[in-house]
Amino acid sequence: MAYTADRLFSIFSKTHGNCHICHGRLVFPCYGVSDAERGGWEVEHSIPKSLGGTEHLNNLYPAHISCNRSKGKGSTRGARAQYGLTRAPYSQAKKESIRDDNMMYGGMVGAIFGGLVAGPPGAAVGAALFGAAGRRTKVPG
Repeated sequence: MAYTADRLFSIFSKTHGNCHICHGRLVFPCYGVSDAERGGWEVEHSIPKSLGGTEHLNNLYPAHISCNRSKGKGSTRGARAQYGLTRAPYSQAKKESIRDDNMMYGGMVGAIFGGLVAGPPGAAVGAALFGAAGRRTKVPG
């Protein structure tokens, strides 16, 4: 199926430009280029069309052409397991959400810890330090 540039960008962005099977880096302009080292990719149906998969965005993911072809009609879970992976990479929006949550929870823990150690001024300092540390935490995938 031919996809519009907007549709391809939506699919590509779901995993922040990573193959949803091996998590390797993809390059948006290399759509349809079979060289994985250059970031070539294609649209992969998580549930193959032959098994009832649809063209809905929730079934479409970017994948290296070689990863997609080796998966064939098999399961996405089995294809990822070859790489020791269990899920698709996070989108940029999901990564930001996780960082925001880490900052909030880190700030709360820091406020409690700082408050116990040094009272109200310690709570403020602890919240700022732990919140900043939580925000900088590396988000996987």
